[in-house]
Amino acid sequence: MKTITIYDPAMCCSSGVCGPEVDPKLVQFAADLKWLQERGVTVVRHSLSQTPAAFVENEAVKAALTTRGETALPLVFAGDEMIASGAYPTRIELATAAGLAAEAAGLVTPAVAELIAIGAAVASNCEPCLHYHVREAEKLGVSTDDMAAAVDLAKRVKDAPHQSILRLAVRLIPVTPAEASGCCGGDREENSAGGCCGGDAAASPAAGKRCCG
Repeated sequence: MKTITIYDPAMCCSSGVCGPEVDPKLVQFAADLKWLQERGVTVVRHSLSQTPAAFVENEAVKAALTTRGETALPLVFAGDEMIASGAYPTRIELATAAGLAAEAAGLVTPAVAELIAIGAAVASNCEPCLHYHVREAEKLGVSTDDMAAAVDLAKRVKDAPHQSILRLAVRLIPVTPAEASGCCGGDREENSAGGCCGGDAAASPAAGKRCCG
């Protein structure tokens, strides 16, 4: 596995991730270097303001500075091979140079992303989202079975809190048969003329109107 060596322009600290206005690109690059180190890659970083001797000792770096000046920085090497000049490489580029391209690509391919989106659309009741992501999944060759599995999983995830809140309601508010027999919460005696919720409206139209409003 190759060593990644970075020659940074002059910065306030070794990574540039300091001060009141931090460049988000430096934050991302620092995270990418940490990701490499966690996977066993050796990372060496030199700053023009802190370790200028390192820039003179490397012939390729010295030549780049002589030709282009500080616009050549940052310079990034994988072993002895220069992989970036004037801009920081992406994680994929770093990982490829270090032999970790497959790991950097991750599991979330465009097809998997569409399956996730289908499940999210079902869980959030978003009809336009579901139409869109089903079409996109079909374009990527996602099978109907895989899409159905995503929908089924979303249904089960969505149904879990629904069932949970119903169980909690039963525990907190026990309903007895006597309480359940009323007419939508009304008094049965007041509705005796026409029955309750399903009484004979034809025999007593007025009474039929008294049930549930």
